Amino acid sequence: MTHVDPDSLVASLRRLQTASSAQGKGIVHQLERAVDVVDTLFGYSGAGLMFAEEGGKLRYLVATDDRGRSLEGAQLHLGQGPCVSAYAENTAVTSTDVRSDPRWPKLADLLHPEVRAVAGVPVRLGGDPVGTLNVYQSEPYEWDESDVQALYAYADVIEQLLCAAMAAEEKSALAEQLQYALDYRVVIERAIGYLMGKHDLTAAQAFTGLRKRARDSRRRVADLAAEVLGEGAGEPR
Repeated sequence: MTHVDPDSLVASLRRLQTASSAQGKGIVHQLERAVDVVDTLFGYSGAGLMFAEEGGKLRYLVATDDRGRSLEGAQLHLGQGPCVSAYAENTAVTSTDVRSDPRWPKLADLLHPEVRAVAGVPVRLGGDPVGTLNVYQSEPYEWDESDVQALYAYADVIEQLLCAAMAAEEKSALAEQLQYALDYRVVIERAIGYLMGKHDLTAAQAFTGLRKRARDSRRRVADLAAEVLGEGAGEPR
């Protein structure tokens, strides 16, 4: 059960918004900071944020750790899961144990073993979903109404962050920031998918290996991902 007072939650995140805006950071940086404190604030194991690009297709934007990254990557690879459903249905979707949930039977094979209970709520603008806020627990967990309401309160403040950014700068500039971040991660997603298929890896294993190679060679993950895709394109079919 979540023991966070919703009013305290909103006040805390508004302070976060003010501090981030004062530093002159972009909206993506603000969203990353907001998601970074979700697991600590609620006592969950991790969290993530996905946004829909033009056309409505969800893309990974932020995750607090590799386990959360595997959750988002697996769902995007399959096109299904609790967070994808939360966006499509514009409502909260929870799973006590996603590894044995019959709604998404293929998901367990691609997840980090410590991703068990999952909850997702839509992030909205003007009532319409534009993404999802996602959290997970490393053990089976019975989500209750207080969990769902607290996550909705958090998603509401993320909406306020987006609205404040839109008020402070041109809408097109905000869209460009988000699209750049999404495009940066699309390359990584594609490289992960390629490595999963070539080496029979899970999403978490592929991403961890890609990141280690990038660190060892002192390169950005996105640059290495682009190289991996280029190598794959040149392989004989």
